[in-house]
Amino acid sequence: MQIAPKGEQARNNTALPKALTLVEALPWLERFHGKTVVIKFGGNAMVDDQLKSAFAQDVVFLRYAGLRPVVVHGGGPQISAQLAKLGLESSFTNGLRVTTPETMDVVRMVLAGQVQRDLVGLLNEHGPFAVGMTGEDAHTMTAIKRFAEVDGEQVDIGLVGDIANVNPGAVKALIEDGRIPVISSVARGSDGHVYNVNADTAASAMAVALQAEMLVVLTDVEGLYADWPNSDDVISQLSASELEKLLPTLASGMLPKMEGCLRAVREGVGTARVLDGRVQHSLLLEIFTDEGIGTMVMPDAETDNIEATVMAGGLA
Repeated sequence: MQIAPKGEQARNNTALPKALTLVEALPWLERFHGKTVVIKFGGNAMVDDQLKSAFAQDVVFLRYAGLRPVVVHGGGPQISAQLAKLGLESSFTNGLRVTTPETMDVVRMVLAGQVQRDLVGLLNEHGPFAVGMTGEDAHTMTAIKRFAEVDGEQVDIGLVGDIANVNPGAVKALIEDGRIPVISSVARGSDGHVYNVNADTAASAMAVALQAEMLVVLTDVEGLYADWPNSDDVISQLSASELEKLLPTLASGMLPKMEGCLRAVREGVGTARVLDGRVQHSLLLEIFTDEGIGTMVMPDAETDNIEATVMAGGLA
């Protein structure tokens, strides 16, 4: 007969919650195995070293767990910092960066040469997975010029674009090869110009083109607030139609994120989620735990099915 020392018994007791957490993840691992997840990397997660490292761990965990992650990123803070170093002005109109040809050169340099390289390096510390590319590569994203609207009139803000088309062939090839595509949100237009594209918009368009199971948007708030600034209660789940009604009330920073989520679920993506990127491992907490931690947007039909099941007593 062998009797475990008291210290070993104590370790077994502390290990049990870890085992229960893994068991809790099992149905989600089964559901999402082999599915594509498009993640928009942004907010504090991009500039805090610990958060960047945790994000890279989460994305590689998804890959090892059998999911197929794709990362789309911008880099607003880094672009502004580099412009300041070069003595170039950062100006915004209606929340959009005015992008001169000189500014566009800095945008391309920072996104593809700094932000992307840092993230690819962190991901590849865990295996030969990440491959960096931009929307320009293989005509993956095509852009059209975007104007700002001020007092009902269009204002030219330079080389700022919207996504006109996504050709996901190169991204799909990388996924099939077991890689993690890391895509910078710049795109070339049919007019030959290269455009600065909002990363939320680019991630949403990529999720639709890949018919992803999920779009995840990292930001610097806990999720979509029910009645901001009067309350900090977060909406945990809502339908596409419910979100559409809320759009006119949203702040300018949250608007493109939620518009991207709405477009994604309306055009075939399973769900769209907005998470607090300031929380380490928020990606894993949202995908692999029963509670989740952010706001989930669901297609109307799926929301109706859940409500009908609850009415019938099928869910607690």
